[in-house]
Amino acid sequence: MIDHGIALPYYRLHIVPAVVALASPTWQREVWPDPEQFEDLDHTVHVLFDDFCDANNPLPWLGRSLRTEQEVELMSRLGAAYSAVQDSVGADARDEVYLDSPGWPAVVAAAARLAQVLVSNDHAALTGLHDAGYRWPLGTDSATTTTTRDVES
Repeated sequence: MIDHGIALPYYRLHIVPAVVALASPTWQREVWPDPEQFEDLDHTVHVLFDDFCDANNPLPWLGRSLRTEQEVELMSRLGAAYSAVQDSVGADARDEVYLDSPGWPAVVAAAARLAQVLVSNDHAALTGLHDAGYRWPLGTDSATTTTTRDVES
């Protein structure tokens, strides 16, 4: 992935789906309890707090895996909302206990707002790359792509 907006675009490939999962109560209730699935709340939390960002202190991730100050602010809000739930239910509580916590809707709302901004910013970045002449597959564009007719001539 080529991305001139952040230093660690591959990190972002983990962050965006984790935030989207936190924004989707249906996903949480259908996927997280299933032992056959890789993803659960613990995995999602590690992505956002330990591995690819620090939702409790996201500012150092600006320019690394977060694109804008708005993303930093919204990630901080998500971190605060999640931490409040964790403090109320305990770090070792099962996923269902988190999901049933009175504070969980604030986590979902914070994640939903952040997800919208992350996806919007990624779309803008991809549009910028396209406008700058980057095409997929790399090295091709409409002006230089050889057509079958050109080859036969």
